[in-house]
Amino acid sequence: MTMATRRQEKMGHQIQRALSDVIAHHLSDPRIEGLVSVTHVDVAADLRVADVYLSVLAKNAATEKRTFGAIEHARSRLQSGLADVIQSRFCPVLRLHRDDQFKKTIEIMNLIDRLADERQPSDGEASEDRPSDPPEGEETQRRAKDAEEALDERQ
Repeated sequence: MTMATRRQEKMGHQIQRALSDVIAHHLSDPRIEGLVSVTHVDVAADLRVADVYLSVLAKNAATEKRTFGAIEHARSRLQSGLADVIQSRFCPVLRLHRDDQFKKTIEIMNLIDRLADERQPSDGEASEDRPSDPPEGEETQRRAKDAEEALDERQ
């Protein structure tokens, strides 16, 4: 894969901002639940095709799949909203892709926390040089709970 030019990067950022706005404020499909984020946009060298990567966070996998399907169904509306915003001779054709990188990152963090919890000695074996901060596993659980609460507020 070749490195993107400055023009491609600029167009990609413009598309990312525009699509984020259209998804958040102009799509009223009841199938769209949870948090939808445009994580990355790759634009072809001729600026006629844009690969758009979406991250969908919902309560379960079925809801995520339904939400992504609704957004794919609204592709022409996204294209129209994008055409209203970008200043170009033509509007790039959008190809939507799911981006599960955020979910994978959370899974890896949970695995690391689980391993860290297993390696910690029991309370009787606690050493004096260890700080008294809460274990990282509790911190990750707190962050996950905060994310779920934010997701519930959005719905």
